[in-house]
Amino acid sequence: MNEVIIHKTSEQLHLNHHQVQAVVSLLQEGATIPFIARYRKEKTDSLDEVAISEIKKLYDKFTELIKRKEVILESIREQGQLSLELEKKINESWNSTEIEDMYLPYRPKKKTKASVAKEKGLEPLARIIMAQQERNILQRARQFINENVADEEEAFGGARDIIAEWISEHSHARKQLRWMFQKEAVLFSTLVKGKAIEGSTYRDYFNYSSKLDKLPSHRFLAMARGQRENFLRLSIEVDVERACQLLESIFVKSSNECAQLLIKAIKDSYKRLIQPGLETEFMNRQKELADEEAIRIFSINLRQLLLESPLGQKRVMGVDPGFRTGCKIVCLDELGQLLQHATIFPHPPQNEPQKSEEWVKRMVESNGIEAIAIGKGTAGRETEAFFRKIHFNHPVKIFLISEDGASIYSASEVAREEFGEYDLTVRGAVSIGRRLMDPLAELVKIDPKSLGVGQYQHDVDQKNLRESLVQVVESCVNHVGVHVNTASKQLLSYVSGVGPQLAQNIVDYRNSKGAFRSRDDLKQVKRMGEKAFEQCAGFLRISDARNPLDNSSVHPESYYIVQKMAADLKCSLRELIDRKELRSGINPKEYVTDKTGLPTITDILAELEKPGRDPRAEISSFEYSIEMGTFEDLSVGMVMDGIVTNITNFGAFVDIGVKEQGLVHISEISDRFIKNPADVLKLKQKVRVKIINLDVDRKRIQLSMKSLN
Repeated sequence: MNEVIIHKTSEQLHLNHHQVQAVVSLLQEGATIPFIARYRKEKTDSLDEVAISEIKKLYDKFTELIKRKEVILESIREQGQLSLELEKKINESWNSTEIEDMYLPYRPKKKTKASVAKEKGLEPLARIIMAQQERNILQRARQFINENVADEEEAFGGARDIIAEWISEHSHARKQLRWMFQKEAVLFSTLVKGKAIEGSTYRDYFNYSSKLDKLPSHRFLAMARGQRENFLRLSIEVDVERACQLLESIFVKSSNECAQLLIKAIKDSYKRLIQPGLETEFMNRQKELADEEAIRIFSINLRQLLLESPLGQKRVMGVDPGFRTGCKIVCLDELGQLLQHATIFPHPPQNEPQKSEEWVKRMVESNGIEAIAIGKGTAGRETEAFFRKIHFNHPVKIFLISEDGASIYSASEVAREEFGEYDLTVRGAVSIGRRLMDPLAELVKIDPKSLGVGQYQHDVDQKNLRESLVQVVESCVNHVGVHVNTASKQLLSYVSGVGPQLAQNIVDYRNSKGAFRSRDDLKQVKRMGEKAFEQCAGFLRISDARNPLDNSSVHPESYYIVQKMAADLKCSLRELIDRKELRSGINPKEYVTDKTGLPTITDILAELEKPGRDPRAEISSFEYSIEMGTFEDLSVGMVMDGIVTNITNFGAFVDIGVKEQGLVHISEISDRFIKNPADVLKLKQKVRVKIINLDVDRKRIQLSMKSLN
């Protein structure tokens, strides 16, 4: 059966059978997606992480489908109803909806109108009506009158109930109606009576309708939230008359009295059984599609956020701004360790700018601060203006840093472990400072849902969201690489093959034995077996190791190749890395073996060009317009610079320096048509925007980028 699943997976993803086979085998052996993508290119023909992830997802889906088939077949078999034809149909189908339709007539049911009618002995009458050949159906119905059936009308009613259930369970009829829903279904949203004021947030959907296949995912999620909060009522409908006509074309084969009874049963079946079921099915399907789109967008944004440019190992001052409670400032060393902290009050009501400036200058000088990270939440712009007026004795760069999730971190168990003796505001300032030094290392400590880059992230399937976001974090961490002697256990836990427990063991070993001097030292860590070492070694860096390859992405299993290159050139490893002219004479094909192919040799040579170098872009600072501080300072027609802070499928949010962020609708992003904002914009991108509308009541800012970028 494994081969069948691999065949179906390769067929659906349009991949070669051996590629899927290789990925599945590696995953079953315990390999991770980042490891396969980076170090097993020969086996997969260089499939990337996205393709490997799709293989895993589809393979798991088909595996679960086979398990479901087995349950269904066993259930029908136990009922004595499993024919060879039905078994063949179920086994050959790979459509879960189709399989469930085939199972529907045999699914164990609670008491229904049809089951009650069958208990009264009316199933033969239902079959007579269904055949539509009886000329005197009234007379035949009288034969079913007994102590349980009072008269002909009750007999006909019970027979119609049975027929209605048969029609609702007819797989071909359901397939045809499902096709009609796919092409024609309309979603309607209406206001719950008496909730207009309380539910004003959803006023755009008080009387709303849209073809289901044209409905944007963000609108559906907004309406679904409104329904969940009991402000809206949603329904999915097709034309009832056309739906019943479709069913009549399938079942009605005569024009006699039986046919008229059958038409009544059809209308009852559609309204009472089929339509509610299909509405639920399509509502769930629309939710799945909307979830998938929202999670996809969140994943793209999260990846960009995590790979944001780091300042690097510099001495940094972190500032958590505030008015009444003051600004909490902390000084951090190159490794992010807390050196000093204080609270200053440069703003009203205390209003101590001169004293605050003296404190800041003293702390900057005594701690050798090279950069200042200021949280851009409440009082952020005012605090930035205060710091930019200070004249330091040496160059100090100033950056505004997002505070999203900082409060989550400061109250977390992770923060308590690191700074248990300090209050929440100190922890928050530390987080802001560390985000400037290395966004990835700090943000992995925070639930991705709290990082402010999602779209309805609390409304989508939480299990699917978590799996997708964890995969993004793992991908980013392994793409950048981790310095094993300085990384937190949270960062280490995302390294390929490590996980939380082994990460803790690495930290414990580091604390008790001192810094790792080589990758081989990792083998001394408790529970670091051969498989775990294979998976993680290439992603862990040791900057001052005896072997310079330990600070590169070259995997230890390939060290012998580099050593052979050096031996052939009669030079040391260090000389091979430092001297480009030596490497320029290497012919990669000369080092290809049965074990190591050209893709790996090419990757090794590329890494020797820049061993251990951070792949992220260099950081740059950005200053907002000094004149713009509040919503009231804005006016329609203004053109200014801003930073993209969130991207959705309906547009992008831009920070222009006031508390409220502006929205650039997808139609205002470019002079040409674009299908997806993410095709032309990236998180943290600097853009020029024009204010085209200001909603004073709701403090909403509408922006345009047309003809400006």
